[in-house]
Amino acid sequence: MRWGPLIRTLDALPRDEFDVVHIHTPFIAHYAGARFARRANLPCVATYHTFFEEYAQHYVPAMPKWLGRYLARAFTRSQCDDVQALIAPSEPMRDVLVEYGVSTPIHVLPTGLAADRFVAGDGNRFRAQSGLPTDRPIMTYIGRVAHEKNIDFLVHVFAKVRQTVPRAMLVIAGEGPARESLRHLVASLKLEADVFFAGYLDRNTALLDCYAAANVFVFASRTETQGLVLLEAMAQGTPVVSTAELGTRSILKPGCGALVAQENCDEFAATVVRVLQDDNLQKDLAERGRAYAKTWSSAFMARRLADLYGTLRLAPKTSGVAA
Repeated sequence: MRWGPLIRTLDALPRDEFDVVHIHTPFIAHYAGARFARRANLPCVATYHTFFEEYAQHYVPAMPKWLGRYLARAFTRSQCDDVQALIAPSEPMRDVLVEYGVSTPIHVLPTGLAADRFVAGDGNRFRAQSGLPTDRPIMTYIGRVAHEKNIDFLVHVFAKVRQTVPRAMLVIAGEGPARESLRHLVASLKLEADVFFAGYLDRNTALLDCYAAANVFVFASRTETQGLVLLEAMAQGTPVVSTAELGTRSILKPGCGALVAQENCDEFAATVVRVLQDDNLQKDLAERGRAYAKTWSSAFMARRLADLYGTLRLAPKTSGVAA
């Protein structure tokens, strides 16, 4: 995204047709959106999606950790000062912003789950189209294949799982910069025949089928501001085993249809094995997960967002944290 074309596009918009500017992307898009709001005399709100402090360590590994933390926090405070209200998708993410010293009012508003996420996928179709056996238990990760998602940990967990469940398979669905390093890791562990890289999947068809094909969905990211994929898995009736870090803590509540494990290879693997070997547990988690996912309806969250838009006024910023 280039500054010049973006600004020209925004400047050509009829300003009197807008009531509020809502920014979802940092860096250039953020500055352009805030500039448009000021020039159009409109209230401006931003949703904080990304935990930059953790990302810096993965993408600029030569940078000292303390410097990456300092720059990420200073950058975050600067961008948050540009708007009249902030949306954090989870309470832990709000707490992070407060710790950074952000004074703009913060509203906790999860993204919510769209109605089409509850359309039942066809697990047998995914297995058939992917050439996967129908009788082998599948442990699945779905999401961006990036270093900060901690997928290498899941590969090591899978190696442990196979010591007890030797016919288990691992499916990794998604694209991203960590894909090749993960392939090398899989090869070094001699797991090539048992790990399937599904690549990018269409959200409305193959992705739902991939969730439905899994016997257990696994997740161990340390950087999620919410962790919507956990809800998507639950909506498909797929049992979930996950760590509870940052935003995922707000989803992984008791009785939600998921089992929480620490980021310890032996403990996490034992939890996955427990799910794979207990059909009754799988059924119970599936039923609980479907019911719980429905409580995160995007329609309900959209009504809350509309109410927030209605309260925004062009007034001097006030500090504090909204409930």
